[in-house]
Amino acid sequence: MKGVQGLHLTADLYACQCAPQLMTDPDAIARLCRTQTEAAGLTRVDDRWVQFPAWQGQPGGVTGTLLLAESHLAIHTWPETGNVTLDVYVCNFSTDNSTKASQLLENVVRAYRPQRVVRNRLLRGDIGATSPQASPAPEEEGWIVENLTPSAAFSLRGTVLERQNTPHQSLELLQTPRFGRVLRLDGRFMTSEKEEFFYHEALVHPAAIAHPAPQRCLIIGGGDGGAAEELLKHPSVREVVIAELDAQVVELARQELHAVHRGALDDARVRIEIGDGMAYVDRSPGQFDLILMDLTDPDTPASALYEPAALARMQRALAPGGALVLHLGSPVFHPAQVRTLLGHLHQRFAQVSPYGLYIPLYGAYWGLAVASDALRPASLAKPDVQARIDQRAIARLQHYNADVHGALFALPNYYRAMLA
Repeated sequence: MKGVQGLHLTADLYACQCAPQLMTDPDAIARLCRTQTEAAGLTRVDDRWVQFPAWQGQPGGVTGTLLLAESHLAIHTWPETGNVTLDVYVCNFSTDNSTKASQLLENVVRAYRPQRVVRNRLLRGDIGATSPQASPAPEEEGWIVENLTPSAAFSLRGTVLERQNTPHQSLELLQTPRFGRVLRLDGRFMTSEKEEFFYHEALVHPAAIAHPAPQRCLIIGGGDGGAAEELLKHPSVREVVIAELDAQVVELARQELHAVHRGALDDARVRIEIGDGMAYVDRSPGQFDLILMDLTDPDTPASALYEPAALARMQRALAPGGALVLHLGSPVFHPAQVRTLLGHLHQRFAQVSPYGLYIPLYGAYWGLAVASDALRPASLAKPDVQARIDQRAIARLQHYNADVHGALFALPNYYRAMLA
């Protein structure tokens, strides 16, 4: 095989609510691990189990390893705290056993019924026989890197607090000195505690201020709640629907990213719809004053939502005078993508207003656009912007103001050239 990488899965389980013997009985733990190994389709070669002596009146924990034809499973229990550490490694040399490894890990995790789980997914070095030197160098320890293009990258020093593989994507919660907690999806920085306002205020307020009185708003994606929090600053908004594919993004944000959503995920005006956002769009013709595409980048699995057919479906869901807002990528690093998306918008909408700003977490100047059949936020004069901010008593703005509104739409020449 070429380009083969081993898969190492770990899970730290806290406050397990399992049967007591799964913490202290080597035979019971061995039966669980052997049964789940067989159920996952992996091959047990041998196993060894050791129980530690009692400690301060508490029964000793158990440590054990199953040697697999594909590599190994290892487990250690702490009965005094109800905690367990679990490792599953498959080398994937002759066959890709990644799915089987994930099934084995999750089945053992479920048996222990932990109140909290911290998962890690590690891709080990390329061991393909035909490409022994093909693996890229690992990231420098302590630096977390996002590739902007094949020839450019942006990195932050930080540590991984939590890593999950959801049914839809890889989800990571990072701790960084500069931005606090950071959410990363499929290797892309999404939002952070300390600088989220750059993106969320720019995504929401240019269109929301330009609209006379937005009432019903739809966010496609946006499970971190940051865009919803900004929409709720407009007093006319009476309903915000968050159509988020991945329930685990919402749950992690609720628990760990309050500084991003500030309680908006549980506001009475906010309704969360878990599932296919476009299916929700199709059920809502002519209903929304604003639709915000708060998604991963256009070159990710969300790419289909940026295609002309999807944009047409969103256009049908807009109420008269409504607007669609989306981010385009970086005009610096993704000029072809930005040009293509603007072309798609011009095919559908009478008014397309591109704008941009530097977003620190993305490491680049970033492009966005408001598309509408009537709304033209770029033409709103500074006194009118200020009047609407004052009339709506919009507070807690860290980036957006009347001066910034006009500046967002003041495009540099290289960006203007993409509009031709």
